[in-house]
Amino acid sequence: MRSSDTDKNFAGSIPQMYESYLVPLIFQPFAIDLVQRLADRQLSRVLEVAAGTGVVTRLMASTLGEGIDIVATDLNQAMLDQAKSIGTRRPVEWRQADAMALPFGDASFDAVVVQFGAMFFPDKAKAFAEARRVLRDGGLYLFNVWDRIKDNEFAATVTSGLEAIFPQDPPRFLARTPHGYCDRQRIRQDLASGGFTGAPAFTQVTARSSAASPRIPAIAYCQGTPLRNEIEGRDPAKLDEATDVAERALAERFGTGPIEGKIQALVVSVVK
Repeated sequence: MRSSDTDKNFAGSIPQMYESYLVPLIFQPFAIDLVQRLADRQLSRVLEVAAGTGVVTRLMASTLGEGIDIVATDLNQAMLDQAKSIGTRRPVEWRQADAMALPFGDASFDAVVVQFGAMFFPDKAKAFAEARRVLRDGGLYLFNVWDRIKDNEFAATVTSGLEAIFPQDPPRFLARTPHGYCDRQRIRQDLASGGFTGAPAFTQVTARSSAASPRIPAIAYCQGTPLRNEIEGRDPAKLDEATDVAERALAERFGTGPIEGKIQALVVSVVK
């Protein structure tokens, strides 16, 4: 299977591991940030693309006004199933959907929100064009992407640590995809190619990721992301060993007890 395929494969046990480990480890603070950026806008209908297991969806359902309709979509049905199993404070419409072919009419949303999904769009300009198409005039396209891997310390440490177990072909999923789309000029060009004529605003957001032990981020990254697909693609029997190697690398850098590391993202917003 090509890396472009495995990078988007959030199936098997990944959705549950993703929700249990990654959401509290790295996603929650940035989800709060995104939803706060929507709170003061006049909205009637919001679309979330690449909703994953629903961390942003749940926050929107509990924070935005009761009269605001929320539609949450993801390409991976397994991720939506995990999100629906957790539920939301008030009703949300869940839809399986491809960001590059959204099943909605033109000018039907006041905002389109994407939490750490743009990096996975195979044709980013096409996905941006679809977001623009479904936005009403004056509508907001709001998304975040991970910044450089060196500014995200746990991910960088796991990536370098795995070189010890796969020296000839180290898994590069984290550097290639989640942390591979942070060049501002490239994002500007893709948005322009998608039809957005206004200048996007970029905000760098830095937070701290904490865990009770190095074992938690080791499991989170090695077993709760498509990095697992890369590891098992090289040797199906080495997932546990790779997780152990990642844990040791994290312990060597941050210590064996409770650990903390820098995480950093870019928030991008542009108005139609």
